[in-house]
Amino acid sequence: MSDWTLTPSKVHLNHGSYGSVPRAGQDMQHRLKARMDDNPCTWFMGQFALVATARTEIADFLGVRAHDLALVHNASAGVSTVYNSLVFAPGAEIVTTNHAYGAVLEGARRIARRSGGSVRIAEVPLDADAEAACALVMAEVTSRTALIVLDQITSATARSFPVEAIARAASALGVPLLVDGAHAPGVLKAPVPDFDGYWVGNLHKAACAPRGTAALVARGAFKDVLHPLIDSWGFPHSFPESFDHVGTQDVTSWLAARTAFDTIERRYGWDAFRSYSKELADYGSTLIGEAFTAATGEDASADVGMPVGPLRLIRLPRGLATTHEDSHAVRAYISDRLDIETAITTFGGQGFLRISAHLYNSPSDYEIFAEKAVPELAKLARNS
Repeated sequence: MSDWTLTPSKVHLNHGSYGSVPRAGQDMQHRLKARMDDNPCTWFMGQFALVATARTEIADFLGVRAHDLALVHNASAGVSTVYNSLVFAPGAEIVTTNHAYGAVLEGARRIARRSGGSVRIAEVPLDADAEAACALVMAEVTSRTALIVLDQITSATARSFPVEAIARAASALGVPLLVDGAHAPGVLKAPVPDFDGYWVGNLHKAACAPRGTAALVARGAFKDVLHPLIDSWGFPHSFPESFDHVGTQDVTSWLAARTAFDTIERRYGWDAFRSYSKELADYGSTLIGEAFTAATGEDASADVGMPVGPLRLIRLPRGLATTHEDSHAVRAYISDRLDIETAITTFGGQGFLRISAHLYNSPSDYEIFAEKAVPELAKLARNS
């Protein structure tokens, strides 16, 4: 029996957005839901203790201390927790980059408006190396900077950022750093960088935990100000114990996460996953990129400066997915007409294909895309 329950008629190349939960993880969550529904009074009275245990298990997977980690439902919830816990002085500025995730950027703008401040955006070229990226981000820091928000691995552009170097530079200025590590768990062997500040990460992508599982890590004096977005019975406690009390929220995804992690470690090995997925992403991006170039006469390669693991970016034909809204339309076209699930992104008015690789992928998945989707997208571009 396969470890995966993905629809076999579809080609799945978008683990970077929504991962496939191993069958064992799904089964564990179903059993936990049955226990919850069998006796909700007993379940919810003791749920905070179950959450504390899950928090320890997830901290172990991420390689951090349990008392530095709280569980949240997604990375955006973790970001919002930080935004709403910090006190911003009038006119405070938040620094981020042009690679920031849309929801994270909008949250920063909302918080900045509340204090009469602003968001400063570092314009980092797609092909910037670590030194250039660090310099461009820190060049936006002023005496008004209250927070730096930095992607560890970017969603739209499938590249990494020099988190450790920027953390050191920010620390020297006394400016807190919030790292959006939504894509890091599972992809990086040590996904949480060693710095005093904030880190959030999703566990439903490459790490394969059930959806609704994410972590907020806080270290140093910065963590003392954190409080949950929703007030509950954790109020006598401080971070992270205050986050263990979540009322009647269904947290079975958190409790089943360890089963998902252990299944991959036992059946394949996490190091083997990282090696396999990188090699497969290299193969797939080269094959598809060359197919686009041959079909359009345009160079489809994309130099992202700091590439990472199983994510790759390929330039789409001119005129496709030039806006965020158009990128969704192209993605839906590929899914509905060609039975291929992938990610289409936009950066600087240029559309890109973002492919992912995981254990359930094989070279034939990328060969199918090159054979079926590339000619269709080239034709779509010519007719647009």
